[in-house]
Amino acid sequence: MTYTVLARRYRSRTFQELVGQNAIAQTLQSAITQNRVAHAYLFTGTRGVGKTSTARIFANALNNPDNDPAIARAVMMGQDTDTIEIDAASNNSVDNARELIANASYRPLRGRKKVYIVDEVHMLSNAAFNALLKTMEEPPDHVVFILCTTETHKVPATIQSRCQRFDFRSISAGEIAGHLREVLTQESIRVDDEVLLMIARLANGSMRDALSLTERLLASGEKHLTVALLEGLLGLADRTLMVEFVDALAEANPRGALETADKLFRKGTGIDLFCSTLAERLRDLMVLRTCGTDTPMVELAGEGREVAIQQAARFDAAGLSYMIALVENISKSAKNSGVPRALIDAMIVRLAFAEKFADVTAMLAGRVAAPGAPTGGPSQVQIPPRPGMSPAGAAAKKR
Repeated sequence: MTYTVLARRYRSRTFQELVGQNAIAQTLQSAITQNRVAHAYLFTGTRGVGKTSTARIFANALNNPDNDPAIARAVMMGQDTDTIEIDAASNNSVDNARELIANASYRPLRGRKKVYIVDEVHMLSNAAFNALLKTMEEPPDHVVFILCTTETHKVPATIQSRCQRFDFRSISAGEIAGHLREVLTQESIRVDDEVLLMIARLANGSMRDALSLTERLLASGEKHLTVALLEGLLGLADRTLMVEFVDALAEANPRGALETADKLFRKGTGIDLFCSTLAERLRDLMVLRTCGTDTPMVELAGEGREVAIQQAARFDAAGLSYMIALVENISKSAKNSGVPRALIDAMIVRLAFAEKFADVTAMLAGRVAAPGAPTGGPSQVQIPPRPGMSPAGAAAKKR
């Protein structure tokens, strides 16, 4: 028996099953109920958020009001005679557009409407768009166009103005995690809550990407999905070592931070992944420190959240924001450097001392006391002598 991947097996088949697009689902349902169906729609949004699935569901609801299972199955599999799906990436010429226009004149065989779903419509050539323009302006009464695209700016304004536009939002990590939980329950797979949230964050708002990542984990044959399995199969930075690294930063321990980072690099963590993982971790700590431990803006669960809360308490929010900016700047510089590891190691040392830095200008102006200076009196910045310099020489240098 042929295996069907999760992204296809658990694809939404009704408006109620759509995840994260409730407003669009309700609007399209109301349009059918009130007989206010437009002749052309433009569905736009990032990949894997439900554009094509919604187009199929809409076509089925339009032509299959009694929800006949055989008809619904044909529509969802792209085999319905009145629902024609066209991939504009491979059918983008003016001849393809003219063929579509010619076929649009024929009435539907069974349903109320003849629905044309044009996927990746931005791939059509300018000549194809021009050929399609007149038909979209005054289409036959029995035709509905649904144009799907991830790059709306490449669709001519003349085409967009003739469509009702629906912008599909990226799906939140919480909604993705909830859907994955339902899918894995049906698959009889145990999974840790933290794994679900990690997959959801990696998917960047795309349900299809989340299901594809889950598919990779299931291919391992494990019946219990853990963080260790996720890190091993996807090549993510070791979470335990990242926690240890951040602890070293909190302790202002550059040696410990450098040694822990070296362990990560020896385990195969690249500089880009190290920097992006670190920036995300620092961001979570900053939000926890600023918004409180119960904030939904940090998508961590269980033990992972408790550890993050404890670490956040050891930092200052302003210091964390500085650290994030430093990581971002150095990661960009490292990409074009001949010695990227040197830049990263220097960054790590600076991060370890970030909480110790003070505004030198403010200290010189007497607004901030230097470390160790008595309160209430003028601040003094102590300059340590260089190796080989006597204390007297250091004092003279200071003067």
